[in-house]
Amino acid sequence: MQEQLNNPLHGKRLDTIIEHLVDYYGGWESLGRQINIKCFNENPSMKSSLTFLRKTPWARQKVEELYLRVIHKK
Repeated sequence: MQEQLNNPLHGKRLDTIIEHLVDYYGGWESLGRQINIKCFNENPSMKSSLTFLRKTPWARQKVEELYLRVIHKK
């Protein structure tokens, strides 16, 4: 438990992270420009994004890294 104290992703659900990024960038199109992956650029939806990101570790890592940069700006 101690090692998670400084982890800003601890307890954050993937859908919450995606919603935050979509809101921060003003929509799926802008988020797709930040991270050029198909689930954000072609018929984006929360369901398709979650499905893809849960199966694709490199893409999830990009989303989590972007989220960390965004929250550190605030």
